[in-house]
Amino acid sequence: MSIRVIGSRCSRDEAPILVAAPHTSFLDSVIVYVTNMSSVIVRKESMDNYVGKLINYTQPIYVWRDDPNSRQNTIKAIKERANSPEDWPQIIIFPEGTCTNRSCLITFKNGAFYPGVPIQPVCIRYPNVRDTVTWTWDGPGVLKLLWLTLTQVHSACEIEFLPIYVPSQEEKENAKLYAHNVRNVMSKALGLPISDYTYDDCKILTRAKEMNLPFASSIIDIEKLRKSIGLKETNIDEKPVMLPKYELDYIEFCQKLEIPQNHSHARKLFSLFDPESSGVIDFRNYLLCTQFLMKLNQPLIDLVKSAFEIYQNDSNGVSCEIFYFIIRHTLGVPDEVIHLIYSQIAKQSSQELITFDDFAKYARGKAEFSKIFTENVDSCEKLKQV
Repeated sequence: MSIRVIGSRCSRDEAPILVAAPHTSFLDSVIVYVTNMSSVIVRKESMDNYVGKLINYTQPIYVWRDDPNSRQNTIKAIKERANSPEDWPQIIIFPEGTCTNRSCLITFKNGAFYPGVPIQPVCIRYPNVRDTVTWTWDGPGVLKLLWLTLTQVHSACEIEFLPIYVPSQEEKENAKLYAHNVRNVMSKALGLPISDYTYDDCKILTRAKEMNLPFASSIIDIEKLRKSIGLKETNIDEKPVMLPKYELDYIEFCQKLEIPQNHSHARKLFSLFDPESSGVIDFRNYLLCTQFLMKLNQPLIDLVKSAFEIYQNDSNGVSCEIFYFIIRHTLGVPDEVIHLIYSQIAKQSSQELITFDDFAKYARGKAEFSKIFTENVDSCEKLKQV
């Protein structure tokens, strides 16, 4: 691979922190070499390999994404390094926090900007005819990408050092504003649009798609619109309840949620559940999406229970058709597996309808379903077989 460097890297005294974007590939690590082994912010779980052991020599700052205290510890370490009088290496930070496909710059995390010191933006480009380096959460793995890259006659990487960005007093006091403004500068230099999606948004979106949640592709927009309207978890009309009427028009939708009809975001929220512009939505689908967002930190079985409460025709349980829908859109299992589950539960039940308790009793007796009782909606893996 040929590496072309554009511009000049500043010294640590001029800018203790380098921010690089877009972050799209494991090959982005070449920037460590280009910057003479500067320190990086790296996930601890990424260090358990040969490349990780080499990165240890750069004196990195480790991040444990699943540790609730890791964020504050990382921010503290960045501040100490950036303001230290000692001769630490410059710190390289990929502020997006995850790999993307280079179609835009997603929201920058604030970590690099909390110290309030000058930073130098660094743009990374791969001007190749075929893209064999993009490495995202739902794309090819590292080995396949590495093999495809090695089979190319020529692969190129461009690293451009932009002018040092010196923060204003307002930016020093507001890391979010600082990050936003630096992203705008890099967006113009790269010729890329910006997106307000974050790493956490991507995790939620991916999880919703794995579960086959109704309107999963719009789940982040649903969350943002609900917040902008002022809907909260305590809103009684968003609780999982059996509905006497679930097909609502826009006026009934607003009345149900007690929100003004002239609110522009209310109209947008309604339209997300009405892709055919029929003027009517199934309010149960809306309730299931809100329950998913509210129960990200609760066991997955709680979401399944909510789905039963929302979709059941009466207190005696749900029909076969509704049972298929609930399990398909909360656990993400294929229909052939649902058929097996339904047939086994039906054998043990004396009535045609199946209740949540029937399903929970069955699931507790299956090792394959143990995770839904212990792991939360956000972390529980997709169930593929029984």
